[in-house]
Amino acid sequence: MSEDASTLASLGRFLEIQTLGLNLPFALAFLFLAAGGLPSVEQFVLIVIAFVAARNAGHSFNRWADRDQDRQNPRTQGRALVTGRFSPGFALGFAYFNAVVVVVAAYFLSPLAFFLAPVALVLIFLYSYTKRASSLTTAYLGLVEAIIPAAVYIAIQGTLPLPVWLAVAAMLCWGTAFETVHSLGDIESDRALGLRSLPLRIGVRRSALLVPTLHAVALVLLAGFGLALGLPWPYFVGLALMAVVAGTSDVRFQRRPTEARVPFQRHFLLGALYLAGVVIAVFVPVPAL
Repeated sequence: MSEDASTLASLGRFLEIQTLGLNLPFALAFLFLAAGGLPSVEQFVLIVIAFVAARNAGHSFNRWADRDQDRQNPRTQGRALVTGRFSPGFALGFAYFNAVVVVVAAYFLSPLAFFLAPVALVLIFLYSYTKRASSLTTAYLGLVEAIIPAAVYIAIQGTLPLPVWLAVAAMLCWGTAFETVHSLGDIESDRALGLRSLPLRIGVRRSALLVPTLHAVALVLLAGFGLALGLPWPYFVGLALMAVVAGTSDVRFQRRPTEARVPFQRHFLLGALYLAGVVIAVFVPVPAL
């Protein structure tokens, strides 16, 4: 492998680019809903650029902020800032560069998006410090994910219609459930490093039971969002399939709640199901039931 290819591969691992599919399907789904179909090419490109740049900024800043903890955690000792593959200065500079990209993209999308972009970035960056100060890191990550539908609608429509708040609340629950799963997988390392998390505060069993509850609430809120928009039945079929997958996985999750790999991977499928339901509902003519 050439030096350039090796550097790109290292950058991909540094940014955990393989997890891009966790939330991108939701961003695209809300984009199609906000546009009422296909957005303009300019809007589509700018939204995707802003989403990826915001994600890159958050990941890079998080690696910079967590470099000392990563050095002490066996699971993260292979990360680029620990091994010296990339420097802390590079991580911080890359985070700021991507933050600028987000602001520039927002400028070309809508005045309100441009005005609120720095607020979104501050929320994204602050996530890196919440585990040091609060057990509610799980809910804070949910808040960061709740930015997605709000940001997309503001970028496309220049406003935040009332029904979108249902999607915002749904993503808050969805993101909180995801981070709870992730925290359960890291519970021993968090305890050893003196970090805070919801599982450490309320226990493994209660945290594991919280996950399916949050999934159920999120799906109900997304259903209410679809009803408020008057979406056709394929959207709700997508939600029903999500409920089956999430419910089945959550039952298995209760047996081994600290083994987070499978529940983590399940979120890729759940996001894809939501996007599929939205695409069919928006683009495919379907008969009324």
